Amino acid sequence: MAKEQWGICAEANLHGLHLFFNAHDGYEPVIREALSQLPSIFNELNEQFSEAMFSGVVAIGASFWDELYPDHKPEGLKSFPAMNHEERYMPAVPVDLYVQLRSDRQDVNYIASRRITALFGEMIELIEQVPCFRYLDGRDLTGFVDGTENPKGRKRREVALIQDGVFAGGSFLHVQRYRHHLARWERVPTEEQELIIGRTKIDDIEMSKDDMPEFSHVKHASMKDDEGQSMELMRQSMPYGNLNEQGLLFVAYCANPNNFERILYNMVYGSDEGTYDHLLNYTTAETGAAFFAPSVDFLVNQGVVH
Repeated sequence: MAKEQWGICAEANLHGLHLFFNAHDGYEPVIREALSQLPSIFNELNEQFSEAMFSGVVAIGASFWDELYPDHKPEGLKSFPAMNHEERYMPAVPVDLYVQLRSDRQDVNYIASRRITALFGEMIELIEQVPCFRYLDGRDLTGFVDGTENPKGRKRREVALIQDGVFAGGSFLHVQRYRHHLARWERVPTEEQELIIGRTKIDDIEMSKDDMPEFSHVKHASMKDDEGQSMELMRQSMPYGNLNEQGLLFVAYCANPNNFERILYNMVYGSDEGTYDHLLNYTTAETGAAFFAPSVDFLVNQGVVH
């Protein structure tokens, strides 16, 4: 199997730096060449700062893929599924390139970001950078543990990575930046917060089916497909924030891009009874973009399939 980008399935880190770029027209050949160098740069940084557990991932936007790699396209790669229902809005923002940098040292992430911008130069334009951090014992800023249902061990690769074909070792990726309304959330009593999430706040214990409300986040984010199998995602989300705004950068990898869209739809539109995910009353998605993170082999070979 082709070698995947290590950061897709890596364990959690203390710091993250997420970069979003758009490409200038006419630079596609040199961008492909630059992308082919990124895996070696990431390996070099990982070796130089081994104690930091650094990892990097680069992914290509759904709308930019055909321009960059016109000969081969991952089946199912499409633009972010924007949704708008009542007061719940999931916007789509066009992004050509996404880079995820994570480590246990903020300075290492910064060094990596400088290496990347120096490599690409005028070929690309930075449109957003989101520095993230680990909060307490892996919690969201709402105070609840984030990513409890993430696959463990070998299952991480099974969920996140395509297993066969030209794009083996690659992964479909969806990224959203959510802005939390923490002042509003913190006025809600803990018992009500737990009903909205579907888990206890301190111990992170999932409620029983009898006790879990239909409007809970767990109820809407945990789905099964038509064959009764769980529709899992490999989440690499991290909190971000300062004194002015706070939230979660939601990052989800999957071998099947339909999993994310169906889960998001279930959160926004809810059940046949009209019950949606009530966590959306306390957080707002401000961005959304779809990408594909190809294997190291695909990047190094500049999309040429042998």
